[in-house]
Amino acid sequence: MNGDKSQRASKKKHLLAADIKKKDKKKLNKKKLNKKKLKKQKKANLTKSERKVFYHISEAEGSSKLPRKIYEKELARLQLELVKMQYWTKHTGTRIVIVFEGRDAAGKGGTIKRITEPLNPRGCRIVALGTPSDREKTQWYFQRYVAHLPAAGEIVCFDRSWYNRAGVEHVMGFCTDAQYQEFMQTCPQFERMLVRSGIILLKYWFSVSDEEQERRFQSRTTDPARRWKLSPMDLESRDRWVEYSEAKDNMLAHTNIPEAPWFTVEADDKKRARLNCISHILSKIPYVDMTPEPLELPPRKKAPNNYVRPPLNEQFFVPQLY
Repeated sequence: MNGDKSQRASKKKHLLAADIKKKDKKKLNKKKLNKKKLKKQKKANLTKSERKVFYHISEAEGSSKLPRKIYEKELARLQLELVKMQYWTKHTGTRIVIVFEGRDAAGKGGTIKRITEPLNPRGCRIVALGTPSDREKTQWYFQRYVAHLPAAGEIVCFDRSWYNRAGVEHVMGFCTDAQYQEFMQTCPQFERMLVRSGIILLKYWFSVSDEEQERRFQSRTTDPARRWKLSPMDLESRDRWVEYSEAKDNMLAHTNIPEAPWFTVEADDKKRARLNCISHILSKIPYVDMTPEPLELPPRKKAPNNYVRPPLNEQFFVPQLY
């Protein structure tokens, strides 16, 4: 009797376990199906050439990092589009301002570098202002930033911007509460004025986790080539994570306006953050391909017969060490 009971109990357990496995399997299949549907929806909005890249990136999503080969290929494609955008900007006289904000070591500088490196520096520049001078402290707060706004056909990238007042100045006590409140009220008006004047204004917040920020800080302490990136202010901000979080939340709440909304970039993975940000910028600029036609160089003119080159031993040359 006891043997029969134990057999029935064991059978019941096995049936229950099998039922649970079936339910779990159904849930898993449902998740996979939803994921496939989401991928299909995303792919539907892409061009044929973009779909191939999307497939490779989607395949790499399971890993912690985007493979370098995929990253470099897609970055090259996006940088070519940035060049096309700059041709259009110059031809149409468009003025573009891109604001990059975020915590220290969030990857703002690296993204800006990838945006500007393929572009003509005459039409694209980076603005990274330091501490205001005693004279600048007496001016209207936005005055020193206005001086760096673009002329027709120019792109300006602000590596930190007037939002210093809402972040570091507020948290570290470099401005009064009255100055902070004045900024929160004035900033949306200032940005609406920029947009009304015809400027395309894009604002990006690079979001990095405290664990990833700590990892990047630690790597900078031992890397002589990047040690300069770690300042005493960075170390101070490291101890004020919550205060900076509250300041960021208030800033986004008060300055996220329809004319110039904030766009958050998930920045724990630097490579993905760069690609996502550049791709988004391109989607927000209504450019068309205005790349000039290929040039045909005329034959080079021969030097005059009476030209005599000075002796090489009378010139100074850089030593050929390599």
